[in-house]
Amino acid sequence: MISVVIRNKNQSVALSFLLKNLTERYAGDIAEIIVVDNLSTDSSEEVAEHFGARFVTIKKFSFGGSANVCAREAQFPIVVIFSAHSYPVSHDFFKLIQAKFDGNPTLAGLRCLHSTNDYKNFINKIPATVDPNKSGLIFSGSAFRRTVWEKHPFREDVATFEDKEWTVRVLKEGYVIDFVESIFSYEIKRSPQQLFFRFKNDVVGNYQLWHQDISLLQAIKGFLSGIFYLIKSFVLDLWYIFLRFLYLVKFIYNKPDKF
Repeated sequence: MISVVIRNKNQSVALSFLLKNLTERYAGDIAEIIVVDNLSTDSSEEVAEHFGARFVTIKKFSFGGSANVCAREAQFPIVVIFSAHSYPVSHDFFKLIQAKFDGNPTLAGLRCLHSTNDYKNFINKIPATVDPNKSGLIFSGSAFRRTVWEKHPFREDVATFEDKEWTVRVLKEGYVIDFVESIFSYEIKRSPQQLFFRFKNDVVGNYQLWHQDISLLQAIKGFLSGIFYLIKSFVLDLWYIFLRFLYLVKFIYNKPDKF
């Protein structure tokens, strides 16, 4: 009943761990695994082949477009999306997802738990209707019903937050978006170039979805704040490097007795 689809680009090491995890721990819970890859130049395709995952290449990446490819390629009613750098943790991860969908025919999507924000909104029972950003879908560790997607595809003209835009739209159509107690891990260390790419998309996405405009004054304040914290961080790091050096020198000449 469940298709697992993984979005990937040049993350063969992380992809290998995710696929090993899926095939060794959850083989009985999922019907297929698909890797949707954006022109990787590493060994991602060989890794997918090794673990028996279907490998699909997309040439032009967009968040909404790749999500539509994930849904289109999936052959089963429930689609779970991961990024290659995330992976399920709880032993009943997919069983809980399956049970939630089986128990509610109006359920369009589920958000799994991986962060403090997830857990707080889950415990405090804050629904996606109130906070679509922190209680709506997040397309690394979320599940959605494919038949709902067929009626309401993901928008491909939004810069980012395609998952949140879809959340708001299907809620207005009377569907339900809920949490599920399935726990996953999300590990990534982005380069400055990748962080800037995300920053640009977030600025546009926040304007498109949440109407968060930016003034020249805000831009200037953001620039000056960035410079201030950069200098502050540099000075603090330098100070503690110096303190560590002094401590080591002191230790060399004043060592404690050995046990």
